[in-house]
Amino acid sequence: MSANERATRALREILQNPGNDACADCGAPGKMKNVLRTLECSNPEWGSCSLGVFICLACSGIHRNSPDIGKVKSLSLSRWEDHEVEFMAENGNELMKSKYEASVPVYYYKPTYRDCQVLREQWIRAKYERKEFCEPGKKLIYEEGTRDGMLMKRGRDNGQFLSRRFVLSEREGTLKYFTKYDAKEPKAVIKVDTINATFQPEKIGNPNGLQITYLKDYSTRNIFVYHDNGKEIVDWFNSIRAVQLHYLKVAFPGATDAELMPKLTRNFLKEGYMEKTGPRQTEGFKKRWFTLDHRRLMYQRSPGMDAFAKGEVFLGNKDHGYSAAPGLPAGTHCNGAWQHGITIVTPDRSFLFTCGTESEQQDWLKHFNDVMSAPMSPQEYTMEALFKHRH
Repeated sequence: MSANERATRALREILQNPGNDACADCGAPGKMKNVLRTLECSNPEWGSCSLGVFICLACSGIHRNSPDIGKVKSLSLSRWEDHEVEFMAENGNELMKSKYEASVPVYYYKPTYRDCQVLREQWIRAKYERKEFCEPGKKLIYEEGTRDGMLMKRGRDNGQFLSRRFVLSEREGTLKYFTKYDAKEPKAVIKVDTINATFQPEKIGNPNGLQITYLKDYSTRNIFVYHDNGKEIVDWFNSIRAVQLHYLKVAFPGATDAELMPKLTRNFLKEGYMEKTGPRQTEGFKKRWFTLDHRRLMYQRSPGMDAFAKGEVFLGNKDHGYSAAPGLPAGTHCNGAWQHGITIVTPDRSFLFTCGTESEQQDWLKHFNDVMSAPMSPQEYTMEALFKHRH
């Protein structure tokens, strides 16, 4: 057995230690073949021989592009020195997390392998390059209580991205934006407790694209922004979450961090196409793009960047007259390619949808029923009342 084969065997044994079977940075599960049987691997896993952590292929690319972080090697295709193998054995994911993630704030969004590149890159840089979370009690940039800067914002009417000034204030509990830097009056004043922010690079057409939604006149308003600098846009994102957490701690003084975390910004539960009928349900089914943001099911004609959704459905609790079930009422005619129906019942009316495949139908139904099974908060009862007032 060659020296490199011995190193590979040793690394495979170290990989069995608790915490080493998933990426230290994004949590992606390992996909290695058993190299005790073969040294060939179609999807190599990686290790940082300077940090002592095991990481996935995607995160290894971020490490390689950040020379200040350290050196990475393939577990099966690279040559490992004996001292490097010993270093991996002495450290590992759990020990290094206890060092580099010792004091990650509750509000800071820890991305997973499902999240976009800019979130994962800035998380890795924050951990290892800037060492932001090594010292308990360290004051971070996201906690300054205010943030003032320029972001590129998409215009509601012309679709062009133009530079706009944004001001975040913890004291006021608002996010404002101005059409000009020296403008005296803001174009919009957004209450932080109604904000959701989620990265949408593909939809916006920019790797740092951020979609911000909030309630305006009983409807969900969308604005789309980006910044050329990845760190800047992620700093904005986590600063918004920090201000939201401050607001929530004041509003719910007895709540635990675990109870407050789900109320911070969140990814959409699901997006995709379905067909739906009009209000009278005598019209034909029309293809629409749907976004499920917890209890709000919003739709528009295409997955574009409309300021407002064409319509919204509030999904309340199943004990209060809300339900979602497969199938459509007898006599309903739908397009041949969209035969997998869903009926959502609310206290006021029913909504009919069709999906292109059974798997899509089942996935939508799972999300709908998960939402309807969850207990409603006082804020969600208020939102339900706003929806009824609007309609």
